[in-house]
Amino acid sequence: MAKSASMSRQEMLAEIERLRAELALCRERGSGEAACGEAMEMEIKQLREARENAGVISVIVENSPAVIFRRLADDTHRLVYISENLSQWGYSAADFLSGRKGFDDLLHPEDRKRVIDEIEQCRLEAVEEYTQEYRIITAAGEVRWVSDETSVVTDEAGRRIYNQGVLVDVTVSRRAREALEASEFKFRRTIESAAEGYLLLGADLTIREVNDAYCRMLGYEREDLLGKRPHDFATLEYQRFLESNRERLRKEKGRRFEGSMVHRDGHVVPVLINANTLRDEDGGFLGHVAFVADLTEQKKALNLAAEVQKGLLPRKAPRIPGLDVAGRSVPSELTGGDYFDYFEETDPAGQALSVAVGDISGHGVDAALLMTTARGFLRMRAGQPGSPGQIVTEMNRHLAADLYGSGRFMTLFFLRIEAGGARAQWVRAGHDPALIYCPVHDTFTALGADAGLPLGVLRETSYGEESGDILPGQIIAIGTDGIWEARNPEGGMFGKERFKTVLRERAGDSAREIVDAVIEAVREHTGGAKLEDDVTLVVIKYGGTP
Repeated sequence: MAKSASMSRQEMLAEIERLRAELALCRERGSGEAACGEAMEMEIKQLREARENAGVISVIVENSPAVIFRRLADDTHRLVYISENLSQWGYSAADFLSGRKGFDDLLHPEDRKRVIDEIEQCRLEAVEEYTQEYRIITAAGEVRWVSDETSVVTDEAGRRIYNQGVLVDVTVSRRAREALEASEFKFRRTIESAAEGYLLLGADLTIREVNDAYCRMLGYEREDLLGKRPHDFATLEYQRFLESNRERLRKEKGRRFEGSMVHRDGHVVPVLINANTLRDEDGGFLGHVAFVADLTEQKKALNLAAEVQKGLLPRKAPRIPGLDVAGRSVPSELTGGDYFDYFEETDPAGQALSVAVGDISGHGVDAALLMTTARGFLRMRAGQPGSPGQIVTEMNRHLAADLYGSGRFMTLFFLRIEAGGARAQWVRAGHDPALIYCPVHDTFTALGADAGLPLGVLRETSYGEESGDILPGQIIAIGTDGIWEARNPEGGMFGKERFKTVLRERAGDSAREIVDAVIEAVREHTGGAKLEDDVTLVVIKYGGTP
């Protein structure tokens, strides 16, 4: 009865009727044929059970979206069975079983040759199970995609007699896949045609994907970069930055920083990196993505601007008996908004020195331009008679007109010190107070009880000066907040206590050495990272040798 498993329902009914007729004939021949009758009754019972099972299966099949078929394994591909749920595509199973329609009629004309060739190839290679995906045309002329999972039925001699399988409509998933592929294609085309470099990094920071722009930027072929790390092509300074800030950068959701890479021919390429970590809906890691912009041209323009701005700062310290003076400004970008200047004057009472340290809100090119404007006016006004309070008041009126409505302002600390008389006058315009360190008593004093408003906020603001005596050996330090607000990779500020510690420890050095020591301490604190704000410091040692 094993053959009953491959019978159709109609074939089972015909077989049952044949066996019933044979059973009746056995009974007419007498009891000697009882064994034959019993065997036939058992076979009929088995067939009945198979018919009932086939009925259940038929109900399941006809109510499922999967179409079951069997076709001859020859060149005709004639269907010998196809489930009634073929009606979902507007066809009748009877049309195919009668021969009025064939398997080829279902196939989309553009897919027909491919499908038939694949079937023939599977036959030649004796493949017993295979899957195809192709288009069919419904009775209404609609195009549908189906997945065809076919297996081969052979006879006792091993000859192929049928191909049977299941057709499932996969149009929705196929179109979704095509839409996704189209979206991915557009994304890849966008990435490949982008002027910016693109990198996809693994968890170990090796390069998995890279676009042409990045290859051109460094002068390498794609194969030269895949499997390597960006670190391998970085300058030594940039390598140190990446190593010292690795954990901080990993934790940040979005990373934006500058670096410098080494081109294949050896020249340095300044770059701006915008990086992020990709994760799936469950938070699983997908990769690190980085977009890299070549800043070579921008750096050339900024370098020129930086050279111009650098030329506006004092080229050398004033040489006044009894005063050792040094100043330095380090912009966070190539250009900055910090400012310092010296103004020497000689009157009947002796020589005097005025020092200005200012900070334009923000930094970069726009802040540098405003600093240049402020410098020009202050230099002009400081050369005329007037007290420090009068000079700063008039400077405020000038800047208020230029800064009105911009949201910008300038803080300033203006100090005038008489070299011979040890008398100092100062004005705070929103700036941090200067510090006086006395090595004899190991004490710090802040200059400027009244903070005053920054310049450019209110045009009619009037500024008055404070005054006091300076003792031999004392050190005056006037800085900008970029010093004590500089942060390390963990986010900790440099702070004024560290600033004071450096002043205390280096009090016996020259003013120049003290300035350099403070700036080096800030650099070490930040781990060599790009400064977040401009850093400026002027140090005056009273009683020192210039």
